Amino acid sequence: MQLDLAPFVAVTPEESVTPGVRLYTVSYHSQDLLVYALLAVPEAFLQEGASLPALLYCRGGIKSVGRVRPERISQMASFGYVILAPHYRGNEGGQGRDEFGGDDRHDVFAAYEALREVKGIDRQRISVYGFSRGGIMALFAAMECEGLLSAVVWAGVSDMFLTYEERVDLRRMLRRLVGHPRKQEEAYRYRTPLFRVDEIACPVLIIHGTADENVGIEHAYRLERALTQAGKPHEIWLAEGASHLFKGEDIEIYTRNMFAWLDKQAAIATNC
Repeated sequence: MQLDLAPFVAVTPEESVTPGVRLYTVSYHSQDLLVYALLAVPEAFLQEGASLPALLYCRGGIKSVGRVRPERISQMASFGYVILAPHYRGNEGGQGRDEFGGDDRHDVFAAYEALREVKGIDRQRISVYGFSRGGIMALFAAMECEGLLSAVVWAGVSDMFLTYEERVDLRRMLRRLVGHPRKQEEAYRYRTPLFRVDEIACPVLIIHGTADENVGIEHAYRLERALTQAGKPHEIWLAEGASHLFKGEDIEIYTRNMFAWLDKQAAIATNC
């Protein structure tokens, strides 16, 4: 059938990097700003009557660091999911300025609403995934986006105060975009989902490497403790010896298991 991406402002086909998966650059509005995203679509989605789950992919980093990789989201789409990965405002030609977890979180919320309007996507099976800095974006989506099935935080930031402490190399950027955690404490609290975990409305899966030097394992521990205290359903998978970017078999195994977990959440929700 004809691919219907009417909820997006513009759709531009990109060169495919994975057999059976089509790639598009799409744009949409977020708080009156034009934001760009990369969309990976399994060809099964084009079959008549097909209804597929979707995953909202929240990238890490800022600007060219941690940018959305077509290979990664195409790999994810090969599991039978439509993947939408916002670049966030101020990136890849988008309007506005990346705020590193500030109002740019609305770019994720708006992307979710666009996904819900794409014909052929199963509205009951839209989940969110956050990698690195994207962890805070995914967690805020789990609070704000009504109807999300589940959330995955992979090597994700959960505490911006801790990020300032452990990432000396990022302090200049953080002071420019957010401020100093002692002088602009509220700005760091605003970007730290740990203070609002009681608002999370879906199960959370935490995946983290024990040897992660970019986002320390303490982020995973703090998130896990907060979810436990708030009585929120969650699981934590620790990859022994893995760094920030999983290598070789680790990324394949954990990705496969993650999609099995997502499918399990759908089955649980259906039987409730």
